Amino acid sequence: MTAVKSLVITGFGINCEEEMAAAYHLAGATADIVHLNEILLGQVSIHQYDILNFPGGFSFGDDLASGKVVSNKIKFKKLPSGKVLLDEIKQFLADGKYILGVCNGFQMLVRMGLLPNTNSDFEPEATLSNNNSGKFEDRWVYCKVNNAAQTPFLKGITQMALPARHGEGKLIFMDDEMRAKVSKEHLNCLTYCTEDGVETAAYPANPNGADLNCAGLTNPTGQVLGLMPHPEAYLSLYNNPNWGQIKRNNPDITEEGEGLKIFTNIVEHIKAQKLATV
Repeated sequence: MTAVKSLVITGFGINCEEEMAAAYHLAGATADIVHLNEILLGQVSIHQYDILNFPGGFSFGDDLASGKVVSNKIKFKKLPSGKVLLDEIKQFLADGKYILGVCNGFQMLVRMGLLPNTNSDFEPEATLSNNNSGKFEDRWVYCKVNNAAQTPFLKGITQMALPARHGEGKLIFMDDEMRAKVSKEHLNCLTYCTEDGVETAAYPANPNGADLNCAGLTNPTGQVLGLMPHPEAYLSLYNNPNWGQIKRNNPDITEEGEGLKIFTNIVEHIKAQKLATV
C-alpha cells in the first residue's frame, strides 16, 4: 500500500517544522519539509501529498499580524501556472485531502479563510488578536475535545494537555451570528479547560480569552484542523515537565505524548481511505 505522504511547509520564520515532521514519522507516514518558495515557484506540487501542514513559528516576525504575510502570499502571489496557491489548496481539499495548522499555522488558516469557512467560500470569518494578558504566553494548557465535532484528527480523544506559546491567540469571530453558527455546527472542536475537564474562560487555564474559549477549529467537512497549542511538542511523555509525577501516579501509562494521537489519527484515517480505494 502507498505510504501516507505529508508535506510540512517551512521558511520565513516558521520554526516548528522538524517537530511536525517527527510527528508524522512516529505516526507511520513520510514527511517532506519544503520551503514555501519551492511551492510558489512551481518546483514542488502540493498534489503529490495527502496532507498539507502549516507549522508554528514567527513568520515574518509577526510584524503585521501573526500569519498575515504568509496568508497573503498564498492568496495573491501568482504561481507559474497563473493560479495562486489558494486555488491549488481549494483543489487539494476538493480531492478529499487534509490540512493541519498549528499556532502560527492556525493563524494562517484563519486569515486565508480556510477556517472556519462555514460558507465554503474561503472568505475570512474570524481573526486573531493579542492575548487578553497583553503578553506572550508560554505555558501548558488543558484542551477539551467537542465530541460532536466531525473531524478524523480528534477521533477517540476527550482531553489533552498541550504546550501553548503565543502572543496573538485570541480568536475573534466576525459577529455574533458567525459565533453562533460555529457553535451550532460544532466547528469549535477544541476548547480550553481545567485539569478536570471543565471548559473555562478564566486565566491562566485559558491563556488568551478567545471567543467560545476556542483552542482549535475545524471546517464543516472536517478536513482542516487548526489549533493554537502545539501537539507536535508533546510526542513523548517525557516532553511533559511533570512526567515524573504522571509516571508515578500511573505506572502503566503509555510513553507516547498526548499530542501524537492527532497525527496517528489522521495517518490511520488516510491509510484506511487508500485501502478502501484499492
